[in-house]
Amino acid sequence: MRLIRQTLPLYFSLLFCVAGLLFSSVAQAGGQVYTPLSASVRAVLQHSVSDQAEPKLAFATQYEADFWLNEMSRRMQKTLPDAEYRMNFLKTVHYEATRAGLDPQLVLGLIEVESGFNKYAVSDSGARGYMQVMPFWVKEIGTKGQNLFHLRVNLRYGCTILRHYLDIEKGNLFRALGRYNGTLGKSGYPNLVRAAWRNHWTMPRRAVGKYYSSVN
Repeated sequence: MRLIRQTLPLYFSLLFCVAGLLFSSVAQAGGQVYTPLSASVRAVLQHSVSDQAEPKLAFATQYEADFWLNEMSRRMQKTLPDAEYRMNFLKTVHYEATRAGLDPQLVLGLIEVESGFNKYAVSDSGARGYMQVMPFWVKEIGTKGQNLFHLRVNLRYGCTILRHYLDIEKGNLFRALGRYNGTLGKSGYPNLVRAAWRNHWTMPRRAVGKYYSSVN
């Protein structure tokens, strides 16, 4: 009995720690707030999500493309173990982010915080998929029946929405990220995304130069 009394406090302490970690991870999931769009903005966003062009990587050289894909694939090998799917995921992220005028590595940081790279993540507010897109966006600017758990559909919406918020905030990333997560004016979420972007996904220029030297 004495052993049980001694171990119970430790047990409950660990239990509360785990619960806190689980709660904090769920709390970061997306919750974009619906606001009415003007007809002109809606038309632009509708055009953006409807484009069906085949994804193309936008790099200055093939060497740069190979390096980026291989390096990012290495970094997320444990997160997405299937090599073929991981490469398709990275190509889609790069295409959709570049198409929206976003840094693909910023988008990787956002996905890390929003869903932990869980394709089928659903938040308490109903946001879905990798980039935690709220379903009202499909009704507002999309086509009925679009599946927000589909890789390209989710990334297309997520990147389009973040671009839209950046435009509203005149390029202010801190405020745009706050809008994306439904926490405008609070520092927690923007700081998490920027930390993930900086600490896990940035690509030092010297690393690219070193890669070029090794293949020439």
